[in-house]
Amino acid sequence: MPFSRRSLLAALAVFPTFAQAQSGFDAWVSSFKSRARSRGIRQDWLDVAFANVRYNSDVVERDRNQAEFNRQIWEYLDLVVSDSRVSNGREAYRRQLNTLGRIEATYGVPANIVAAIWGMESAYGTRRGDVPVIEALATLAYDGRRGRFFETQLMAALRILQAGNVAPAQFTGSWAGAMGHTQFIPTSFEAYAVDFDGDGRRNVWSDDPTDALASTASYLSRFNWRRGVPWAVEVLLPRTFDFSQSDRSVSRMPSEWAQQGVVGTNRQPVPDYGSAGILTPAGASGVALMTFANFRTIERYNNSEAYVMGVGHLADRIAGGGPFVASWPRGDRSLTSEEAADMQRRLNAMGYNAGPVDGKPGSQTRSALRNWQRNVGLPADGRPSLLMLRYLRG
Repeated sequence: MPFSRRSLLAALAVFPTFAQAQSGFDAWVSSFKSRARSRGIRQDWLDVAFANVRYNSDVVERDRNQAEFNRQIWEYLDLVVSDSRVSNGREAYRRQLNTLGRIEATYGVPANIVAAIWGMESAYGTRRGDVPVIEALATLAYDGRRGRFFETQLMAALRILQAGNVAPAQFTGSWAGAMGHTQFIPTSFEAYAVDFDGDGRRNVWSDDPTDALASTASYLSRFNWRRGVPWAVEVLLPRTFDFSQSDRSVSRMPSEWAQQGVVGTNRQPVPDYGSAGILTPAGASGVALMTFANFRTIERYNNSEAYVMGVGHLADRIAGGGPFVASWPRGDRSLTSEEAADMQRRLNAMGYNAGPVDGKPGSQTRSALRNWQRNVGLPADGRPSLLMLRYLRG
């Protein structure tokens, strides 16, 4: 297809930028190699590792333009705990049952939890990433937005190569350098990966997921996974429940929660597995969970409550459990910045001190909303939502 004059000029305008980036990148790599040699990376491995490495503009673009989806928790769970992911997970679990059983016996982490992380991270090994790890990490270290972090990961990646854990041609992962079936970053690989199949390598890249699954269990075990304790249990809350107590920092034994009317979906007290907090991710109108210490352990793998709920719920479904009993408020949604500012303005006008009108409803706004809800006879969950704004608008 012939270029128009405008498109040709645009293409030519981009070229020097890329050429300059490549030139700067080459100079940075040269400097980095010197630092790597001083830290014990041999020249022959540096030659192999950087043989075909180029500045990868796609990696930089993805790092700078990560989409920030404002999904509701139920939309996220619909995606990560879909019917297909559950059925594929049950099949993958059956295929790896013996391996997962040995891993559970060794590390104490339930097989379905390990399988769920496998599903969340790489769709049971089908999406492990095909970006060269050295190229991705070197590009991101040179780019500088999180240069120190990525240079640390790059140095660890070189040590992984030099130790013979993976052949250079197989050393691929995500655009950000996460690797293998369960997406370890290089420093986590060094600290927690294991050679479970006994072949002398900690190979999380192989089509055989054994080492990757065991490494995930090793990671969770090192962060104090508690045997026999669930990640969370769905509970029913009494109509009089004080939602200011719906905070994972408010911790009580399940028997103490039962004295306040908080019980399992079978309407019986939850067993005393250990101290627990209450999580209501959609406020008063959705699922309520009693969370235990293992919730925090999964959170060490990915510091996101939504991610932990995805792993935990997928694990329960893989093990044969059903959907959550409570329904989600699917007709409701989060507020836009303009709507949040309107909520803050209205609460302030009524004397509830929602803080600055900045469109960012933080703890002060939630506290003000909770006080207003309590005074007008609504469940005081303090959750800013379109429904609450409509109530405030009258």
